[in-house]
Amino acid sequence: MHRPLRTALRTAATALLATATLAASALVGATPASAAPAGLPGMDVSSYQGNVNWSAAWNNGARFAYVKATEGTYYTNPYFAQQYVGSYNVGMIRGSYHFARPDTTSGATQANYFVDHGGGWSKDGKTLPGALDIEYNPYGSTCYGLSQASMRSWIASFVNQYYARTGRWATIYTTTDWWSTCTGNTSQFAANNPLWIARYSSSVGTLPAGWGTYSFWQWSSSGVFPGDQNVWNGSLDRLRVLACNGPC
Repeated sequence: MHRPLRTALRTAATALLATATLAASALVGATPASAAPAGLPGMDVSSYQGNVNWSAAWNNGARFAYVKATEGTYYTNPYFAQQYVGSYNVGMIRGSYHFARPDTTSGATQANYFVDHGGGWSKDGKTLPGALDIEYNPYGSTCYGLSQASMRSWIASFVNQYYARTGRWATIYTTTDWWSTCTGNTSQFAANNPLWIARYSSSVGTLPAGWGTYSFWQWSSSGVFPGDQNVWNGSLDRLRVLACNGPC
C-alpha cells in the first residue's frame, strides 16, 4: 500500500521524496516548527508506528491521540487495537481517523466502513469524535478526479452518515491549500465539524473558510512522541467536553 500524504509529509522533513510529493508537502510547509506551539500536547499514529510505547508517550506529556483505523473500504490498520486501546489504557483521550478515498466509493459508504471498523464513538469521556482525513491524493490527481462541487458533496455524504451512525460530527483533517483547491474553500462544514489543520510551521497560518479557529493542529512530523506532533487548542477540561459532546 502506498503511504497517504500525511505519512509523506512526515518523511519530507528528513528525506527526498518523489517530485509530486515534495510539491504537495511544500504547500503545507514541510519544515517542522522548532518548538511546540501553545496547547495541550498530543499525537497521531498509523501502522507505520507499529506497537507504540504508550506509557512513554504519556510520561512525555501526550494527553490525546488520533489513531488511523481505515482507508477507503479496503484497509484497516493492523495495529489499531494496540494503538487505540493502549492509548486509552494509559489515560489518554483518543479517537480514530479515516483516510478518505473519494475516487473509490461514496462518502456514506466509507463512513459506514469507518464506523464498522473502529470509528465509532461512546460517551465515556475518553473518546473523541472520529476524524475524516481528507487531503492530497497519494495515488493520483490531487482532487481524486472530482470537481469542487462533487468533492463538497462527497464530504457532506461522509459527515452526514457519520453523524447518523454516531450522533457526532466528524473532525475534519486537511490543509488550507488542499481545501481551497479541491472544495473551492467552502465554509459549509465549519459550523459543525471541528477543524484539525495540518501545517508544519511555527504559525498555523490562514485557516480554511468559515473556521475562525482550529481545534487540533498537526504542527510537526516528528518530535518527542511517536508519529505526528499535535496540539489541542485549549485545556484538558475543554478536550473532555469535546469527547463527551458536553458534560460527561
